[in-house]
Amino acid sequence: MTATASDNIRAAEPARAIQLWLFAVAALVLAMVLVGGATRLTESGLSITQWQPVVGVVPPLSKAQWLAEFHRYQAIPQYMAFNEGMSLDAFKTIFWWEWTHRLIGRLIGIVFLLPLLWFLWRGSIGPGLRARLWLIFGLGALQGAVGWWMVSSGLAHRVEVSQYRLAAHLLLACVIYIAILWTALRQGGAPPPSSARSIACATRPATLFRATAIALLALVLAQIYLGALVAGSRAGYIYNTWPLIDGSLVPSASQLFASTPLWRNFFENTLTIQFDHRVLAYAIWLFTAWHAVDTFRVARARPAFVGALALFAAVTVQAALGITTLLLVVPLPLALLHQGTAMIVLTIAVVHAERMTRQPAHFSWPAAMPLPSSSSA
Repeated sequence: MTATASDNIRAAEPARAIQLWLFAVAALVLAMVLVGGATRLTESGLSITQWQPVVGVVPPLSKAQWLAEFHRYQAIPQYMAFNEGMSLDAFKTIFWWEWTHRLIGRLIGIVFLLPLLWFLWRGSIGPGLRARLWLIFGLGALQGAVGWWMVSSGLAHRVEVSQYRLAAHLLLACVIYIAILWTALRQGGAPPPSSARSIACATRPATLFRATAIALLALVLAQIYLGALVAGSRAGYIYNTWPLIDGSLVPSASQLFASTPLWRNFFENTLTIQFDHRVLAYAIWLFTAWHAVDTFRVARARPAFVGALALFAAVTVQAALGITTLLLVVPLPLALLHQGTAMIVLTIAVVHAERMTRQPAHFSWPAAMPLPSSSSA
C-alpha cells in the first residue's frame, strides 16, 4: 500500500466515525417520533404534568410517589372529562408511554453532545460541519422546550393538547431528523466523477431531478404536518368514507370555509383539515409517479431512477394505509403503522434528495442508451 493510500484511509476514518454516530442519533430521533405518535394515540401525553428535565429521569419508585403523580393527573381537565375513575394500574400504563418518550429525548441529547465534544477535542470536525452540528444541537434543545409548551396547553382549560402546538412539535422533530440524516449522508463523500460528455448531457435532466427531489421532500414534510393537524383535531375519526368525503368528492365552499377568519378553517375545521390531507396525498402520489417515469426515461438503472421508484412505492403503500386507517376509524395498530410508514417515506425522500444534489454522475446516461448528439445536448 502506498503512502498516499494510507493517508487517504486515515483521513477517511474520522468521517466514517462521524457518519456512524450521526446515523445512530438519527435512529434515536426516529424512535422518539414513533414513540411520540404512540403517546398521542394512547392519550398518554398529559400523564406527566411537570417538566423536570433532570430529576424527571427517575420514575416513581414507591406507591406514595405513584399516588402523588396520579393525584396531579387527576387535577387536570383530561382526567375529569375522559378518565374519571381510572385505576392506578391504568394510569401507570399511560405514564410509562410519556416517560419513555421523554427519556428518549434526554438520551438523544447525551448521545449527540458527548461524541460531539469528543470529535471537537480530537480536531476531527471542520468549521463548516462544526457550525451545522451546533445548530442541530440548538434545535434539539429548542425541541425540548416546544414539547413542554405543547404539553402545557392541555393542562388547563383543554382536555388535550393544542393541535397547533402538536403539529409544530412534530414538524420540528422531522426537521431535526432531516438535518441529521442529510449531514450523515454527506460524510460519505462525493460519488466518483463522470465523463465530461456525461455531465454535459445530463445537465438539464439533472437540474430538473434535483428540483423535483427537493420539492417532493418539502411536500412530504408538509403532509406530515397536515397529518399532525388531523391527529390533533381528531379529524380522522369523522368522514370515514373514501373516495367521498361527507358525501362528495369536493365539499362545498360553505362547509370548507365555514369559520371566520378564513385561515382558522385550515387548522380548526375538521372537514377542511382532513380534505387538505387527502388532496396533498393525491398530489404527492401523482408527483412521485411522474418523477419515477421521468427518471426511468432519462436515467434508468441509475440512482436517480432507483430512488424515485423507491419513493413512489413507499408513497403508494402509505396512501393505501391511510385510506384503510380512515375506513376502519383509526384502529391503534394501523394508526401506528401509518405514522411509522410516514417516517419511512420521509427517510427515502431525504436520501433521494441528498443523492440528487450531488455530482452529475448520478444522472449519466446508461451504456445501453445512445447519447444525444452534441447539438441536441
